[in-house]
Amino acid sequence: MDIKVISENEQMTKEIAKKYAMSIKKPCVISLVGDLGAGKTTFTKGFAEGFGVKDTVTSPTFTIMNEYQGKMPLYHFDMYRLASKEEAINCGFEEYFDLTKLKGVAVVEWASNVYGLLPALHVQITLNKLDENKREILITVKGWVK
Repeated sequence: MDIKVISENEQMTKEIAKKYAMSIKKPCVISLVGDLGAGKTTFTKGFAEGFGVKDTVTSPTFTIMNEYQGKMPLYHFDMYRLASKEEAINCGFEEYFDLTKLKGVAVVEWASNVYGLLPALHVQITLNKLDENKREILITVKGWVK
């Protein structure tokens, strides 16, 4: 089942993400899909707040991964600068996407750059920019057997 929500502004995007984070009970991988400026990092900031993270969340564009502590560890990835799954594996990131070993939640911006690295069963959140402020947010569980 897909969930579609319209966000009217940045604050509403954060609130939607915050409420979604409060529902997370066990380790999972979340891929964030959307064009540049669609609100992926904004969504992550709201998610982190709802997940109990007290630190300031910033985009890990140059460090590729930031770790925060909430109700479980939150691993925030930005794969924008990586060109392939192999490059991510060489960085040692594959352990964060193994659901049998993951001890928290991995939120992955630009996951399409490392296609094949994420587990078959993961949550994909697509942010579509409708205008300067408005976003369509689509939450889909990938790999879910109906």
